[in-house]
Amino acid sequence: QDNGEILITGTGTQLGHLKEEDVVLINSHGDNISGKGSSERYLHSGIYGVRSDVKAIIHVHSLALTAFACARKPIKQNIHPENILVFDEIPLAEYAMPSSKELVENTVKYFEKRDVVLMANHGVVACGRDLEDAYTKIEMAEANAQLIINSLILGGGVSLCDEDVQNLIQLKRETMAL
Repeated sequence: QDNGEILITGTGTQLGHLKEEDVVLINSHGDNISGKGSSERYLHSGIYGVRSDVKAIIHVHSLALTAFACARKPIKQNIHPENILVFDEIPLAEYAMPSSKELVENTVKYFEKRDVVLMANHGVVACGRDLEDAYTKIEMAEANAQLIINSLILGGGVSLCDEDVQNLIQLKRETMAL
């Protein structure tokens, strides 16, 4: 996002085969300027509207994260330090029709405090300081979701005790202060 203009993939674009001409320009309200932006362009512009630090947004339907979204389960299991250190929790936005104003309202509010949000029966969206940061968050969240699913297959993950969780939160605070 720059000067109220946002670069976004065009509607129907396959991210695995992205070409330069697949990226179009919209304004900060989600209106098309050049080309036809993604059907979720209002979601993107809404997130930019609540977070001045955000410079990139990725919306995908990755398998493990979307499985949590379809099961309507936020990710808040304290079975692995990474979930506590990186995400604390990945909340679940209430279901709304894709591309709807209601989806934007249900989802954007979580970005005031979170960088990754599941959308019920839909997928996931992440924001970052740049495209690499947003992509890294998606990758880490997907790996964490897969870890949780795999631990459930093995009988369920064992939560870290409260003391360990508090120590990890303190470590996070100290690391961020550096």
